Amino acid sequence: MTASTPQLEIAGSRDLPLWLAEHRVSLGFSTYQAGKMFLVGLQPDGRLSIFERTFNRAMGMWSNGQTIYLSSLYQLWRFENYLAPHETTRDGYDRLFVPVVGHTTGDIDIHDIAVDRSGEVAFVSTLFNCIASPSVTHSFRPVWRPSFISAMAPEDRCHLNGMATDPDGGVPRYATAVSRSDVPDGWRDRRHDGGVLIDIASGDIAAEGLSMPHSPRLHPDYPGRVWLLNSGTGDFGYVDLSSGAFEPVAFCPGYLRGLAFVGRFAVVGLSTCREDRTFGGLALEGRLREKDAAPRCAVHIIDLETGQTPHFLRIDGVIRELYDIVTLPGVARPMALGFKSDEIRRAIAIEL
Repeated sequence: MTASTPQLEIAGSRDLPLWLAEHRVSLGFSTYQAGKMFLVGLQPDGRLSIFERTFNRAMGMWSNGQTIYLSSLYQLWRFENYLAPHETTRDGYDRLFVPVVGHTTGDIDIHDIAVDRSGEVAFVSTLFNCIASPSVTHSFRPVWRPSFISAMAPEDRCHLNGMATDPDGGVPRYATAVSRSDVPDGWRDRRHDGGVLIDIASGDIAAEGLSMPHSPRLHPDYPGRVWLLNSGTGDFGYVDLSSGAFEPVAFCPGYLRGLAFVGRFAVVGLSTCREDRTFGGLALEGRLREKDAAPRCAVHIIDLETGQTPHFLRIDGVIRELYDIVTLPGVARPMALGFKSDEIRRAIAIEL
């Protein structure tokens, strides 16, 4: 590594460790630009614990604290915790996530992932404009696509990317797309205001006029709202289902992707803005200039009631973009195994 190679610097706000300890939660996030999955918890002395593993084009994530799903370039990985309750490793980690199943899907551009109460997995295949499930015999099994998509084709017509599930059963309820385009790569021409929130059951458009929406989520304490990231403007907020209007809650200085909840707090991923045909020219750029702010790569903790950001995690250096965020409830210090060391050879768990 040369002196000019960007270093990785991760620093939390002063009280972020206290917030993690108070809520008994750890965080996970993915970056496809750097091909990494990060797990953030607390060391025994109260300092942040940062653990990373390499997975090419790591994107969508899902977790319940015991299982993690992660999409990569052409596979969907399932990690399981090998530690018993109250067991820790010699280094003090209380979760040891081991990649136990890798489903080869091919490069179908998996974004959001969800798992329902029965263990059924659903994911968004952005390339094929659909929500799908893993197949035992094929790359995937399509289960739903928007009514405005006329054919199952690998053309990324509308850039379907997000999926909100029922908080109780995990069943997909809403989806986000950057446009209603039905031609190959048509969504790029509608980045400014073509975004839609779709009711999966009815196929109706629940909200429109959004700018590159991502990461729709339902919160059990806020019925009638679908929270999402209006990424093209930098706004975190919600769609009021009774009116179809998007209500901003907080402006974030970055391109937004990845959303999870911890009680009354939202955990949101921010990325720097690339100067290319996907991210360039959005309203976000003008808003950053108005606020004399530079785009950042970070994780923001936002109070749903006030819109304020009392805690954050800044990420500088080699990593410039995040995709997804998950919370790990009841976890103090997580780690995961990869494939490039002998650790995985010795990780053996017996189901009795």
